[in-house]
Amino acid sequence: MVRKELLVDPSLYDVYHPLAGIDEIRSYNKQRFEMEQLTAVVYENMVDIACVGYKDVTEKEFWIRGHMPEFALMPGVIMCEVAAQLASFFTTKHRILENTATLGFAGLDEVRFRGMVRPGDRLVMQVKLKPPVKKILVKAQFVGLVKDDLVCEGIVKGVPLILDKSGK
Repeated sequence: MVRKELLVDPSLYDVYHPLAGIDEIRSYNKQRFEMEQLTAVVYENMVDIACVGYKDVTEKEFWIRGHMPEFALMPGVIMCEVAAQLASFFTTKHRILENTATLGFAGLDEVRFRGMVRPGDRLVMQVKLKPPVKKILVKAQFVGLVKDDLVCEGIVKGVPLILDKSGK
């Protein structure tokens, strides 16, 4: 069971009715192929500057072959990547920072892993943004859930990446 207060009340969203699927996510996030770690977005709230999305963990994840193949376990860094991609999607879509093509990973604080995520699980990630620092740094508190179990929490940081047409 959840041992701490969540960022978004689960009664406010429905994981079976996404607001944004993979095509819309791709229009804001640049990750592709193995690095796409966000399946759908199910909640957005501009008043609280919060959103919720999820990653459906399949048997085909790139890390399964090497990350404890006898007991496949989602690496913590990939859980953090789900949070980062959700924060980037929300920040870019809603122009939290002006002229930002996407966010780049800038760091993590206060991260704790409290449970396991395995193939067949749906990792629901809740993210709540803090006010941007000087328009160059986004901090987002996150919590990850599998069913009612808190599996990870922390703060992810992102910086704007301004890309030209060649992707540089």
